[in-house]
Amino acid sequence: MADGRVRLRHLRTFLEVSRQHSIGKAAEVLNVSQPAVTKTIRELEAILGAPLFDREGRGIRLSHYGEVFLRHAGASIAAVQQGIDSVARARAGGGPPIRLGALPTVSTRIMPRAMAQFLAARTGSQTKIVTGENFVLLDQLRLGQLDIVVGRLAAPEQMAGLAFEHLYAEQVRFVVRTGHPLLSGRLDFARIREFPILMPTRGSVIRPFVERFLLAHGIAELPGEIETVSDAFGRAFVRSSDAVWIISEGVVAADVADGLLQFLPIDTSETRGAVGLTTRQGEARHAAMEILSRAIRDTVEVLRL
Repeated sequence: MADGRVRLRHLRTFLEVSRQHSIGKAAEVLNVSQPAVTKTIRELEAILGAPLFDREGRGIRLSHYGEVFLRHAGASIAAVQQGIDSVARARAGGGPPIRLGALPTVSTRIMPRAMAQFLAARTGSQTKIVTGENFVLLDQLRLGQLDIVVGRLAAPEQMAGLAFEHLYAEQVRFVVRTGHPLLSGRLDFARIREFPILMPTRGSVIRPFVERFLLAHGIAELPGEIETVSDAFGRAFVRSSDAVWIISEGVVAADVADGLLQFLPIDTSETRGAVGLTTRQGEARHAAMEILSRAIRDTVEVLRL
């Protein structure tokens, strides 16, 4: 039986502290004082009769009980958000909306064709597509701000309460403009240090793949490194300079096909990772969601990814 003493503020505070691994950072996001966050967490722990966090250096991490509770806390917040949305839909007289999160590689390669197929089905559902970093999209999914995320499979610790459906595998590539100096003659991979390098940000899902690849090939640091999640900036900067862009293949597949950009001849197959649909665990999908999911699967099959 549910304990009536648990309030939404308890759940929101718990989820933010678990996401930030810090009382102070959670307080900033929630716009409350640190003592207020600490008090709310202690109240929740008292209600549950178990510690939810353990100390870890200067920060904190979820305890075993916290990991168990996280799966259900996110689902509870999501259910409330869905209830709010349902009332809004009933008042507006429209179909169920779909809020989809997509990594840049998916937004560029998959979603245009998938959305055309979905719109042809005339479900009457409004669709919102959000692009961002994987961990941000998964947090929004867990909180009920998104209904589905299309992107790379996250690390196990980020998948609590979530379910993943594999669609295809994708690798990271090194991309340059046509006519780049590295394309003339035999490639000396170490020479990439001579040029500006556009790198995925440290919080991105492909960053660990890139770092391992570089270390395996004897490159510990890049003097001209620029971190970015903007595919628009990356595309414009690489086409107008001698920069090297390290990015998921799907983001630039069309540019390479059109001859505007080229892949450096480097075997990056070891960076391949699973791309698929991530949803909240155990949650049923309404008809419009199933139609959109099918459109995404069909697009993957048509593109033979």
